[in-house]
Amino acid sequence: MMAAVLSASAFPAQRDNTPKPVNELTLAGLRPGRDSLTNAFKHYKQKFLVSKTSAASKEWRDTCTGRSLVLAVDSQSVIQEITVSLLVPRDGNCDNRRFEFLNLGDWITGKGLHLGDSRNHVVELYGEPSSSEPVVRDDADFELLQFDFEAVGPGVPQEMQVYCERDSGRVAEIILSATSRTETKRAQSQ
Repeated sequence: MMAAVLSASAFPAQRDNTPKPVNELTLAGLRPGRDSLTNAFKHYKQKFLVSKTSAASKEWRDTCTGRSLVLAVDSQSVIQEITVSLLVPRDGNCDNRRFEFLNLGDWITGKGLHLGDSRNHVVELYGEPSSSEPVVRDDADFELLQFDFEAVGPGVPQEMQVYCERDSGRVAEIILSATSRTETKRAQSQ
């Protein structure tokens, strides 16, 4: 009996070295699936919305720097998807300095991922993506990094997509969604 006690204490319990799933809760200071459009208007002024937005989508845009923030909202005005992007066509008109009021410094993830960061930094923060594939948008080549957070649980955003420019490896767009594409497809087929 004494030998069993000694041997158990001589070998400390093995720790599980499998990495914990990493997830993301916020983008641009907002939480998809939790925050309302009213909360977004506290961060980003309603008067700077792009005039062609609909009830289901709100967009703030800076055509001087080519940046945009797009929110997809449900019928209850709860934010379902947040997109920050460098892919807006630039019109060269930088005289209108309204983009200073768009809080561009806040357009980052909760873990600190910025537009323009390297693909390597994405992997440092979130680990290897669930999937990765080449994508062409408007004649530009990107790598789409897909991160699925379903394993973390239902109370967090379920998916993040990061588009990196193929030639530079820099982050050009980040999308954080309350529901996953798989979940959406499942709901549509029922």
